Amino acid sequence: PPDLTMCRLLAVRDVEEFPIAEQLQALATIARQSKEYQGDGWGCGWWDGARWEVYRSVTPIWEDRLDQFGRTRMLVAHARSAFRNEGIAVENNMPFVEGDAAFVFNGELRGVRFTAPGRIGAEKLFGVFRRFGGDGDTAALERAIRVVVRRTGYVRAMNFVLVNRETIRIGSRFGEDPGYFTMYQKETGTRRAVCSEPFGGEADWQPIANGTVLEWR
Repeated sequence: PPDLTMCRLLAVRDVEEFPIAEQLQALATIARQSKEYQGDGWGCGWWDGARWEVYRSVTPIWEDRLDQFGRTRMLVAHARSAFRNEGIAVENNMPFVEGDAAFVFNGELRGVRFTAPGRIGAEKLFGVFRRFGGDGDTAALERAIRVVVRRTGYVRAMNFVLVNRETIRIGSRFGEDPGYFTMYQKETGTRRAVCSEPFGGEADWQPIANGTVLEWR
């Protein structure tokens, strides 16, 4: 079945610790103002130096308490729009985490012809990417993407961020609606960020080209 998650995602990395709440508030504003409803829950994960700490909720991100989090050097976050309003459960919220890898996804794959473990399509895709290249091998990840594309009838969009303790890898691919599906990156000093939409000094954000896989180390 198709996996439609018209979601909003965010990842931020810095050499110095930054307040998690500030970044989440930006994502909450983006989610609340989105043309697609983004209130089917949300989640975030932050690297504490040894493992991922994860928070998930079925509350819309703009209604949740975002001041409950501390500081980190690495953050991933995701606001969810569930396919057909189905599967609204906290365990279906991203980020999905396995070992030192965390994953967030936004997109829709139609006519998928591969099988993988997982409750929803995005979790299955995470499993495929981990199996092919989840340990920092970007060339292997690109091969996995090609396999998924070959075994999918139509990729409306397949945007994702796959993070481990050393590497952030960003994939952007879409077949329509670039105004919605284009992702953006920003580098300010030692901080790098990727988001579904620009925020806070919008002119500093650069669009990520369709069909791109980026690697940040």
